[in-house]
Amino acid sequence: MGLPLQDHGNGQENSISSNHLQQIFNQQRVAFDAFPYPDASYRQNKLKQLKQQIIRYQDVIATAINQDFGMRSVDESKITDLMGSLLETSHAISHVKRWMKPSKRHTELLFMTNSLQVQYQPKGIVGVIVPWNFPVYLALGPLAAALAAGNRVMMKLSEFTPKTNAVVRKMLAEIFDENEVAVFGEEISNPSEFTSLPFNHIVFTGSPAVGHIVMRTAAENLTPVTLELGGKSPALVTQNYPIAEAAKRIIHGKTTNAGQICVSPDYALVPKQHVDEFVNACKANFQAMFGDNIQENTDYTSIINERHFQRIQSILADAKAKGAQIISCAEYDSTQTGRRVPVQLVLNCTADMRILQEELFGPVLPIIAYDSLDDALQYIKAHERPLALYCFSHDSSELDFILKNTHSGGVTVNDWGWHVVNHDAPFGGIGNSGMGTYHGVEGFRELSHAKTVLKRHRFFPTQLFYPPYGTWIQKLMIGYFLKKGDPNLKE
Repeated sequence: MGLPLQDHGNGQENSISSNHLQQIFNQQRVAFDAFPYPDASYRQNKLKQLKQQIIRYQDVIATAINQDFGMRSVDESKITDLMGSLLETSHAISHVKRWMKPSKRHTELLFMTNSLQVQYQPKGIVGVIVPWNFPVYLALGPLAAALAAGNRVMMKLSEFTPKTNAVVRKMLAEIFDENEVAVFGEEISNPSEFTSLPFNHIVFTGSPAVGHIVMRTAAENLTPVTLELGGKSPALVTQNYPIAEAAKRIIHGKTTNAGQICVSPDYALVPKQHVDEFVNACKANFQAMFGDNIQENTDYTSIINERHFQRIQSILADAKAKGAQIISCAEYDSTQTGRRVPVQLVLNCTADMRILQEELFGPVLPIIAYDSLDDALQYIKAHERPLALYCFSHDSSELDFILKNTHSGGVTVNDWGWHVVNHDAPFGGIGNSGMGTYHGVEGFRELSHAKTVLKRHRFFPTQLFYPPYGTWIQKLMIGYFLKKGDPNLKE
């Protein structure tokens, strides 16, 4: 979900040893082996305790996130990090008993009268690696899925959010023993020591670059991974969609958390004849939401740290030097911002600019003009498959054409991002934007082992399949299922 999450080896004096991590892992392994299949009631109770802690700690969490960012609206944190966590936990509480029921399957005709089912068994110990941009939702969401599936969890939080980490650690320690849920943060100086543990599953949220590292490390233990990454998610405005409406929704997506979201609209594809109207509508909607002086508006979020702020400035400078036109949605002096940057609209972008090569993960919106819908779709398909696609159209046949001719992790039609917070549907990427899913029943199944169980009834004659071969019933069976081969087919 954006940029690399950790620096490898920061030399902190309070770092913990790999031996300590291994010790906690071993404790969780022993505890899991002693209690390998928590029943539905146990799982629901744990989830209910988690839900109550989210409600209880909401103000403390929102304040801590604001302090870590330098400025982040308490209301925005409650809407995104806390409400999102609460909705996902509540959904799991309501449905986990049904999810746990074995799934009945049909046997092949040869094995009819026997019983075939799939049982969903906890995998064991799940490692969860959390980014800084939504330090609570992206911690507690995977945690809820893992608990619903009956697992134990070791969680690595980002070193960029130490105050939030302290709150999350405290609130979870009040309801979970360390052998059930263990939380680590900035004290892990080398994150590879965490990912190299022989987890039964890893859920990683972060950049494709770090995702490659996590996957390579996990491969040493043949640990399955869920990678929630990012990429350049397009917002496609079609010819006949109201431009002002599209601009309003895209600007909202680009300003929420100052665009520091894996599913934030990364760039906008706009019909060539509507580009000027779109630019004006973006500016008008930004100022309607935040005014012309964002330094006095506590609703607008800061860039997380100086390094990320300088990265955004560098991307803009690169674009400007190569001929791009940059239009700020509000008054802006990069030396007097407190890392608060109004949305920067960028026109005349070319392929050699970093702005079209890197996930932006901030309040920067390249606007790409197109002539025809086919041209726009070709542009999308020429790049890595994104985590999200936003298409703005009221024409059902046009929407169907777009959906069938593009690949993305998920889609919101005529808005941005809202598919993510509907927890009865899976969330995940495709290709460079990730693999695997969580949320809802798909999250439960992702973190469970689907174990097939065939029960042979007492008198079923499997001995009819034994050697010596060539019996009349074997010939009858082969003849019925394979029928006649091609006599002209040669080796």
